[in-house]
Parts: sequence; structure tokens; C-alpha cells
Amino acid sequence: MARCQFYLELKLVRISVEKPTALISYFDRFRFMLYNNNETFSEVLMNNTPMAPARPKILVACNRHVREGYLPPAEIARLETLADWEWFPCEGGSIYTTNEDPEAAAQLRARVGDVDGMIVCHGSPTISAGIMEAAPQLKIIGELEGDRFASRIDLEAAWERHIRTVDTTNGSSYPVAEWALGLMLVALRNAGAQFRRMIAGQTPVDREAMQKGGGLLSGKRVGLIGCGHMGRRLMKLLQPFAAEIWVYDPYLPREMPEALGFLQTSLDNLLSHCQVIVCLAPLTPRTRGMIGARELDLIAAGATLVNVSRGPIIDSAALVARLKRGDITAGLDVFDPEPVPPDSEILQLPNVFLSPHMGWYSGETYPPFFSLMVDELERYFHGHATYFDLTPNSLANRRGSEV
Repeated sequence: MARCQFYLELKLVRISVEKPTALISYFDRFRFMLYNNNETFSEVLMNNTPMAPARPKILVACNRHVREGYLPPAEIARLETLADWEWFPCEGGSIYTTNEDPEAAAQLRARVGDVDGMIVCHGSPTISAGIMEAAPQLKIIGELEGDRFASRIDLEAAWERHIRTVDTTNGSSYPVAEWALGLMLVALRNAGAQFRRMIAGQTPVDREAMQKGGGLLSGKRVGLIGCGHMGRRLMKLLQPFAAEIWVYDPYLPREMPEALGFLQTSLDNLLSHCQVIVCLAPLTPRTRGMIGARELDLIAAGATLVNVSRGPIIDSAALVARLKRGDITAGLDVFDPEPVPPDSEILQLPNVFLSPHMGWYSGETYPPFFSLMVDELERYFHGHATYFDLTPNSLANRRGSEV
């Protein structure tokens, strides 16, 4: 027995010196042997090969629409090379609101005891402090699509527990950025007026209407209201046009303007001095009605206004009144209310090009949210930094509060 004890101590000392990370796995094998009684003591002692690390377990909480419409089989297969996963079906809430059914929350809490990561989307209850307490292994929570400001993750509770929080709502930002560029080009030529004339049978070009637009995009000063994923993608698309880019976004890291080569300024400065103005901001308590009559009066004659974010950010009555003056053009993918009422004056204005909130459309069978989320899980569980973190700035933006 003494010889055995000496051998065990010597073995553990050698392992701890030569391969410190193997020591924990070595004890794991010993405990496994004692519990299962399927390996002899001498075999454990003579084999210091660490046990393979356990595969992460991921729980996906969402409704059936998301399960069938957002999770491509190829991306599920990619996830399965990394982790084991299960679906927790839940119905309730909407794209932007959480499932408030207490029974659904209780059932979810009972399922999270052994999960390492969670993915939530439409239908999921809020991942609250109580649910996190029931998930001692939980390391990362990801929101697939929630306008980046949904209520399905208690962020502060997650951060207190050192749980990583990410959001891939930006998957829809990339096609919207392309449509923003399209609307800029269309509105700069006041093409809405030409289209109205053509479908009315007046096919020659109306030069007077055309000259109300700014013409070329190249070299223009472009102001972006909001500079999240959509704004940064639009910056890339604008590079061939050699545009001078100004940005209003109070939630940006202070290092970003210098790193990406734009000028950060106030909203009033942007509206007053930019030739093309693009609204890309999320709808929050702070941005609702942020652009009213006073702000619209700051826009110079000959400028172009584009909105691809949310209609209620711009006061609709004030916008119609400003556009009726006829000295600016606009490209609008969003309006308040939506759908646009058939008797709205906005439909009759010749200096406006309208589309029915379709900028998100990509033509793909599945939206990109889940693919981006699998990318994030691969990065995280392989020890790399994640791309799409929810941060205190995200939370302040959600609440419309100061940073």
C-alpha cells in the first residue's frame, strides 16, 4: 500500500511538472473510475492522457417560425461540429417584445441546468437573473434578431455573472445599407418625379424636376444619423464615391472616427451642412421624434434626405410640410404609420421616392442571423474574441440614456 501511495504521489508530481494542465484531467479520470468501476487502479495510474474536453451544449429558445425559417440545415450541421444542441420551443411575444408567459419561463428555467450557451429569438422568455441562476455552466447568450434592443436578455444580470452577451440582429443591416445607397442615388436625381410622369404617359424627361436633385453622389458630404453595423457597412459602400462622411451618434467609441476616417459631429451640424442625409438610427425613447420641424428646417435647399431605419424617428407631419416646399428631395423606405395610409399626402409629393419598408430583403432562402451566430460561437468556444457584443453602450442606447 505504501509503495502504491508513493507511486501515485510520484506520478502526480511528474504530471504537474511536465504537463500542469493534465493534472485536473488526471483526477477527473480517477474520479470517473471510482464512480463507474470500469477501469482498474493501475490502468488509471499508468495512463496520464487527459480526457477529451466535453462538448459545449447549446439551447436554442425560439418559436416554430424561427426554427423552420431561420436555421439553415447547413448551418445546423456546422453548429453540430462544435457543440450539442437542443431546441426549446416557445410561442409568445413578437420580433421586438419578449414572451411574458410565466409558465414558459419556468419551463425554460428547468431546461438550462447543463447548458453552456443559449441562443434566443422570437418566442423566448427573457433570460432573467433567475434563469441564469439555474444555469451554473452558462457562458454565452446570443440574440438572433431583436432589433439589437429587445428585452430577451437581462444584460446587467449576465454581466454580473461574467456571461458573454452577443446579438446578430445586424444580419439584416447589410441589405438595408445597400438599399440606402440605392435610395441616395435615386433621390439625388429626383427619379421619383420622373417615374410618376412616365407611368402617367408623360415620357420625356422633366429637366426642371431633375434639377431639383443634387445629381452626382461622388464627392458629396454625406451625413449618417447613426453609425451601427448598418452605417459602417454603408461607409464601405460609399468608398468608391469619395464622399466626405459626417456622423451623429452619441454612443460611438471615441476611437472610431479616427480609425474609420469620418467626422463625428452634432445632429444640428450634420443637418445644416450635409448634402445627403441618411437616417440609420434605431428607434429608442431618445430617437422617437428626434427629427421634428426645427431639425428639418436646418436642411439646406438642394439636399437629399433618406430614411431606412424607422419611421417614427422623423415627425411625419413635419416631414410632409418640409417636402411640400419642394426644395429638397427624399428617398423613404420607412414612414409613420406603416403601411402608409392610402390617403397620405406623402404619396402625392413629386420630390419623394417611396418603397414599402423592403430594405431588409436579401433574396436568400434563410436570413443570415443564425450563420452569424454560429460564427460567434465558434469564435467564443475556440478562445477568440466575439464580434457582435452587447455592451453598456448598447444598453444605454436601448434605454435612450446618456453613456
